Amino acid sequence: MKFVILTGMSGAGKSTAIKIMEDIGFYCVDNLPIPLLEQFLELTEQRIVELKNVAVGIDIRNGRSLEELKEVLERIRRRGTNYEILFLDSNDTVLVRRYKETRRNHPLAGGERVDKGINEERKRLAFLKDNADYIIDTGRLLTRELKAELEKIFILDQDYKNLFITILSFGFKYGIPADSDLVFDVRFLPNPYYIQELRPKTGNDEEIQNYVLQFREAHEFLDKVEDLLTFLIPNYSAEGKNQLVISIGCTGGKHRSVTLANEIYKILSEKKGYGLKIEHRDIEKDAKRGK
Repeated sequence: MKFVILTGMSGAGKSTAIKIMEDIGFYCVDNLPIPLLEQFLELTEQRIVELKNVAVGIDIRNGRSLEELKEVLERIRRRGTNYEILFLDSNDTVLVRRYKETRRNHPLAGGERVDKGINEERKRLAFLKDNADYIIDTGRLLTRELKAELEKIFILDQDYKNLFITILSFGFKYGIPADSDLVFDVRFLPNPYYIQELRPKTGNDEEIQNYVLQFREAHEFLDKVEDLLTFLIPNYSAEGKNQLVISIGCTGGKHRSVTLANEIYKILSEKKGYGLKIEHRDIEKDAKRGK
């Protein structure tokens, strides 16, 4: 039996993850009181309840009994029961925004600001994150993307490195993405914007791709970026980084950056062990401004 403890920060998507786990074949129990955790496991192991895969949601709502969890998990491990911890996280800015959008109160905030509740929750859940087998940063994930990550871990059984990489194209005239970890400026390449028949198209169109990739400098750039990322990604992962945003910028975020972001995405897609997605932040902005 595969036994998973599903936990993480309030607002990071645990309820959504539990529904996904159910869809992929897990029997899920949310917010099980911690004193009942061992009894529940005994029932599953004695086959009084025939279950193959089980996920138990545990979070800050357990209150003071959360302090007992470390000891409970040690007892479970000593008796030979294997378990895995899946921890869902997002940065504080994302969590605050989600609470404001839903107009919910953080369970630890009381009458104070949401960020104080988040800070206190991080302290209380630190031991779970430190011991987690899988950490997923949901800050940039859509529901279908979270489902894909969980399927990689629990269905495809892929080696998961707790690192999710976003390749993001953007236009410098709209500002550098605030959450960028690495920023590459590709304005050194000739701009197809100045060719009348190419101007309306984007880096997702073959004509733009052919134009940008005809230049030797574009391929040299891709080779050097691949070499750099081959070095950096394992080291970021080893240091516990969960989210990596690689931003590729040109003037308007429509032609050169989109083309090269797509190429970097293809390169990284061939490598295994981490989540990966691509976004084109500003690809439609010129069209909207022209209306």
